Amino acid sequence: MMTHVNTPAEPVFNTPAEPVFAFDAAIVRLPSKSVIGGLRAGDGGDPAYPGVCAEHEAYVAALGEAGVAVTTLGALEAYPDAMFVEDPALVFCEGAILLRPGALSRAGEVSEIAGVLRDQFTTVLELPGEGFVEGGDVLTTPEKVMIGLSSRTNRAGASALQKLLAEFGRASDIVETPADVLHFKTDCSLLDQETVLATERLARSGVFDGFDVVLTPEGEEAAANALRVHDVVMVGADFPRTIELLDRRGFHVAPLKTTEIGKIDAGLSCMSLRWRREPG
Repeated sequence: MMTHVNTPAEPVFNTPAEPVFAFDAAIVRLPSKSVIGGLRAGDGGDPAYPGVCAEHEAYVAALGEAGVAVTTLGALEAYPDAMFVEDPALVFCEGAILLRPGALSRAGEVSEIAGVLRDQFTTVLELPGEGFVEGGDVLTTPEKVMIGLSSRTNRAGASALQKLLAEFGRASDIVETPADVLHFKTDCSLLDQETVLATERLARSGVFDGFDVVLTPEGEEAAANALRVHDVVMVGADFPRTIELLDRRGFHVAPLKTTEIGKIDAGLSCMSLRWRREPG
């Protein structure tokens, strides 16, 4: 089942004046009951399904309040992690790219979302070759797209993705994800055009040289997966010191509960595909 709040339109190219977080459209997918068996690195217990649903509902509402038209897709019981729609595809104003998840259990999610993307975009590219990439390893900044190598994204996939990004006129770099970190964006997010929120372990790699780097407080590393949408920075509500830090720096912070999704190694960027459809 799919409910469209917005209608397909011809994608348009960004202008330099448009911030990369000025989204006006997004795709989300309802959590399935099978989400309690979602992939995770640790053993912090299963999430509570009602709690996951409540967190997802609040997240979708926050996107709407920030000025984003949301397309909601139905749950997929066969794919426990399918609510994390950011991983099987990338979306830009120029078009979409279908990826190849590094987790075999998620491979079928690509075909499930392909038709939706072809409804939304004139141009939909597919990752060639046999390499793999997950969207959680891809951070779009004003100057380039950063592709983090991880257990879910290998060099062959990253190199193939660079060629597709070049077709969209987007520069890119392949970078390293810290050891034992699920995705590159587990440890970072864009706060504004010049500022990133990052963990100390990622920042010390030097990958963000040239950016103003805000470090997550010790013990709140999971807060690094925040989400900037227009003038709002969505941050996990379980990270009060990070919220205070960003508030002091003048950001408009919207705390959102991520307690249950955090049990399956997820954060705020994971739950949507976001792009700008209309000119600024």
